[in-house]
This record gives sequence, C-alpha cells and structure tokens, in this order.
Amino acid sequence: MRLRYVFSAALALGAASAASTFAEVTVDKSAPTAAAITVTSPTIKANETIPVDHTADGKNESPALAWSGAPANTKQFALVYDDPDVVFGGQTFVHWLVYKIPGTAKGLPANLPIDQVTLTGPPDIAGSIQGLSGFKRALYRGPAPPPGKPHHYTWTVYALDAELPLTEGLSRNQLMEAIKGHIIGQGALVAIYERKPK
Repeated sequence: MRLRYVFSAALALGAASAASTFAEVTVDKSAPTAAAITVTSPTIKANETIPVDHTADGKNESPALAWSGAPANTKQFALVYDDPDVVFGGQTFVHWLVYKIPGTAKGLPANLPIDQVTLTGPPDIAGSIQGLSGFKRALYRGPAPPPGKPHHYTWTVYALDAELPLTEGLSRNQLMEAIKGHIIGQGALVAIYERKPK
C-alpha cells in the first residue's frame, strides 16, 4: 500500500514537472522575434578597417549609415555605437547614441553636427536626439583604442513599435531600459580599428 502511494506521488510530481516544462517551452516559443535589419555604410565595410576620417586619429566624422528590413509598423529607431572590446563600469564603451529617429528614416547622413543634441535636419531625421556617450557628452566620438590589437566597433540599430517620449540626456543604460519591450527589429554593422604601437 505504501509503495503504491509513493509511486502515485512520483507520477503526480512527474506530471507537474512535465506540465511546467511544457508551459515554459510554450511561452518561449510564443515570444516575439525581432526582425533582422541590415545595416550598411558607403564608407565602412563589415569586418574591415574603419577609415581614419571616422576615427579620433582623423576628422572624427560620423559615417553615413543605411538600414533596411525594418517591420512596416516601425515608429522609431535607435542607434547604439559601442566597442565591445572595452568594458568600463560594467558595460561596453559607448561611442555614440542616437535615438528618437523617425520610423520613416532609412539611415543617417554622414558628419552629423556635434553641437546639436536634438537634430534639426535633414527633414527625414529631424527631432532625433544624440544621447550621452561614454565620454559623458552628446556627440559622436570615433575609435581611439590603445595600441596592440584591433577592436571591433559595432553600430546596432533597433526598430521600435512605438513613438516613445524619449528625452535629451539619456545614457545607453537608460535608453535600453526605455525601449525594453518595444524592440521589433534589430541589426548591426561591425568593423575594426587598430592603432599600431609606436
């Protein structure tokens, strides 16, 4: 009798465990998947060296970027440009943030002004905001790694499903918290830059 009770209890626990596993799998399978966005640049090629004009060793100009493949219901875009080979304060080092980019935009032009936090033009990106980089300033700052090895710089574009009321002065962590749950598309362009030892 006791053996039958133990066996019945084991079956019940097993069924409960199986139900729990099934429920978790069901939730995971039903989670929305972000569409794949293709990010390109006329001057930066994937996995190749970043031209010096886009670095701190040159003119320090932001590159032109283009993207495609965003969902039709995209309301805003956000861009994070970072160096995953440098971790500072528990996060990868950020070289540039641009957010509140209109959902109709197809990219960003080259050499955006460093003295404008909220961009006034061109018309297709008017209202976009340059957020705080790792330098605590709202501007583009190109690669300037220590000599010795190449660093992998990543431009990540996020498509968002809502026109979020994002304000000036956001850091990357604040931006990522604000867009959590709204990312419906994502893509990245990765290129390298290396300073040779003198």
